[in-house]
This record gives sequence, structure tokens and C-alpha cells, in this order.
Amino acid sequence: MDESSPSSWLLGLLLLVLVVPSAAGQELDCRVQVDVSQIGGADSELSFLGNLERKIREYMNTRSWTDDEYLRHERISCSMQVVVLESLSISEFRARLVVTLRRPIYGTSQSSVVARINDSEWQFDYSRGSSLSYDINRYNSLTSVLDFYAYLILGYDRDTFSPLGGTPYFEQARTVANQAEGSGDPGWSSVGTQQNRVQLLSNLLAQRHEPLRRVYYNYHRKGLDRFVRGTETARKHMMGVLETLQSLNQRLSRSFALNVFFQTKYQELTAFFSDSDRASQAHSLLVQMDPSHSSEYDKLVQ
Repeated sequence: MDESSPSSWLLGLLLLVLVVPSAAGQELDCRVQVDVSQIGGADSELSFLGNLERKIREYMNTRSWTDDEYLRHERISCSMQVVVLESLSISEFRARLVVTLRRPIYGTSQSSVVARINDSEWQFDYSRGSSLSYDINRYNSLTSVLDFYAYLILGYDRDTFSPLGGTPYFEQARTVANQAEGSGDPGWSSVGTQQNRVQLLSNLLAQRHEPLRRVYYNYHRKGLDRFVRGTETARKHMMGVLETLQSLNQRLSRSFALNVFFQTKYQELTAFFSDSDRASQAHSLLVQMDPSHSSEYDKLVQ
């Protein structure tokens, strides 16, 4: 067949479309688990909850959250664990949500947990046949929480690759929070508890927390990512990170964002300094800043 014929040209175009992966959008590779065992979600009356896991997974993974281009292997590894705690009505539920974000450690086959956020204040509506639709300018008790954490994931991830690189995505999360605050739903109030999603976002966007956000870049790019190529240099740099955190810890008392950092990183920090000449120094700083995990840090001096 003549290679210049229309049919040959069309076949070649179709093959090109099939073999070239789409690069636009779909930034997240989010694993989702919905546990309804505590409310008997398998009962016929609530059996429709069986579709919620699939719908959340599709919602998080199939839409474009940014205008950037992502190849499949560049997608951000994250997870959402939803534990439905109570059925307030046939279509209203109270749940606990655990959001976890990972990023690769360069030069290794390992990954680092960047943030793990426990949200125990989620109350949402979901009924049989409900669809999940994105609208950042309209509050929805289910999708607005998903939107909020999608942008938080993007913000945390970008902060590890460039100093304060996550700001545009934290700002998008603020747009979601502003729509939600007047709803009266748990977790969206800017007053009262210091451990809700609005308080966390307020921390992340406050100027006095900028040094903490810069820690994420220094910790990952100059610490973890360089560990294989220059272990002692990376540890020396990480000691500087701990000294920055010490200063922040004195200024940011009861900071939710700082708590998230230590709740996520305490085991990794222990492993990073284990069997090193800096173990004792690291131990002294860590138990002072984060006494709730002192039993883990004590492994550095045993």
C-alpha cells in the first residue's frame, strides 16, 4: 500500500494517539478505602455506601486539579482512608478521614511520607444515586472536603520541590474553605478548636509559618534526596533543619502545622540519624521539641 495514501496516514495518526501517553492533568494517584463496618454499611438500607469508595477514587484521580502536565509516573502518591463512624440519617454521615501524601526519595527506590493528616470532624451528605461534581465556588459537604485535601496535597508536594512552591494550591484550598465556613459543618470553623482543617490551612498561609514550609524543601531536597550521594553532608544539613525547627517550636506554640510535621516525621527522623556521630545531638533537640515521641527518639542513644 502507498504510504502516502489517506488510509495509511490515518492509521499512523491513530497509532500515535494510542502510544503517546496523555500528559495533561490527572495529577493524583490516590488510593481510597471506605470502611463502613462500624455502622453496618453492608445492610440493605445503607448498601449504596458500597459505591462511595469507587466514586471518591474516580473523583480524585480522573480530573485535572492544575493546568500543569503530569506523566503517569509523575503523579502524586496519596491515600484517603474514610472510616464512617455514625449514620445520622439515611443520607447523613459522620466520618474520620486520614489523608496521607508520599513523594519519592531521589537516588533510591524508597518514598517519604510528607504529611499524614487525621481529620475526625467530617460530616457529609450522600444518598443513593448521588454523583460527585466539582464546583469550587459552591459548597458541598462531601466534595468540598475532597477538594480541600486535593489542593492541600498539591501544596505540600510542591513545597518539597521548591521553597513555598505550594502557595497557589494552598490559596485554592482557602477558596474552598471560604465557601464552607458559613455552612456550620464541623471542621470548617476558624474559631474554637486548633485542630481542624481551617486552622491547619491558616497556619500554612501565615507569614510566621513560612520558615516551617521552607523546612519541607530543605528536609526533602537537601536532606533525604542527597542522603545516598553524601550521607554526612545530608546529616549536617538536616541538623540545620532541626535547629530551625527548634527556633520555630519556641515561637509557634500549639501550632497544628508543626504538630503535623512531627506526627508524620518522627520515625523517619530517628532512622535518618541512627548510627551516626550526630545521633546524640539530634536526640537532644528532638525530645525537647517533640516529647510525645521521646520513646522513639530514645532509640538514637540506646
